[in-house]
Amino acid sequence: MKHDFNELRLEGVTRRFAGVGGNAFNALSELNLTVRRGEFIALLGPSGCGKSTALNCIAGLLALSGGTIRLDDMRIDTLPPERRGFGMVFQNYALFPHMSVAKNVGFGLKMRGVPASQIAPRVTQALKLVQLAGQEHKLPGQLSGGQQQRVAIARAIVIEPPLILMDEPLSNLDAKLRLETRSEIRRIHRELGRATIYVTHDQDEALSLADRIVVMKDGVVQQVGTPEEVYAEPANLHVARFMGYRNVIELPVEGERDGRVTLASGDIRLSGVRKLPLSGTHAMVAIRPEEISLAAPGAHANVIAGRVDNVEYGGRDSLLEIVTPNGTRLHVRAPGRFDAGASVFVHVPPERALVYPQEVH
Repeated sequence: MKHDFNELRLEGVTRRFAGVGGNAFNALSELNLTVRRGEFIALLGPSGCGKSTALNCIAGLLALSGGTIRLDDMRIDTLPPERRGFGMVFQNYALFPHMSVAKNVGFGLKMRGVPASQIAPRVTQALKLVQLAGQEHKLPGQLSGGQQQRVAIARAIVIEPPLILMDEPLSNLDAKLRLETRSEIRRIHRELGRATIYVTHDQDEALSLADRIVVMKDGVVQQVGTPEEVYAEPANLHVARFMGYRNVIELPVEGERDGRVTLASGDIRLSGVRKLPLSGTHAMVAIRPEEISLAAPGAHANVIAGRVDNVEYGGRDSLLEIVTPNGTRLHVRAPGRFDAGASVFVHVPPERALVYPQEVH
């Protein structure tokens, strides 16, 4: 397999599994995606959304039920995993406990028949890249979790693959190690200049690492975009919820003009931006907690009165649960400390109140 490419193309990639009672279901349904050389792609979604299935189909660990995978003009979905030559980093490290760090990293080269005289310098270079120089003779059990994961990354990159696949590589690490290893992964990707496809359920990981994010649900792609696009302009209500729009309120539609929608019910009257064509008399408005601010009554449009029902103090700010007189509950992130029971007014910027069609239950 060549060590460089311009595009990896997934065209209509589908994977079916047999369900209970012989009822088949699509774990992955007609995935279309082009990954460019040097790009970092994050497959993002909750458990069971199809992201790991997609990664295993690319790796060759699962056969396709439909569609094709091509590396430039070469069709590769018919090739076994070892002939695709991709590097793989697993969630559980998958290191050999009885082998030294150097032997773990060099194992793939040895299996490929690379002469021993070439293995040693390549292992040294890979360990230097993941900042583990001097750890060659240790066993995996003598290393921290973060160091073990870096050994797994070194093993994946030492074969000089055209593409690196990572399946939830940080989920077994504590919060501090996750942050440290995340920055290491981004640095290594930048220095290698090769493409990476990274599976995660963590929005912060995807936003901080990826050039583009693929948000998935039930085996179907919901949105493909830059971190900025997915964060600020969710394509639908599922993406909005998954990307942190905790306030999702169903309201009657009062009017619509030039993409601006007015919604009102009782003590709430909001103006927002329509994201998809609306149908019916009601719509859903999605708002991030951090995009709602405290305000004086009557100071702006889109001001809502309420009472602080619960406070989660977070140091730099607090997460407030505010209940309006008609019982609507809002999550608001605001600086300072607050007391439960306090009366407040909050302001929702109209451009950050995103309006979607009413959900069908």
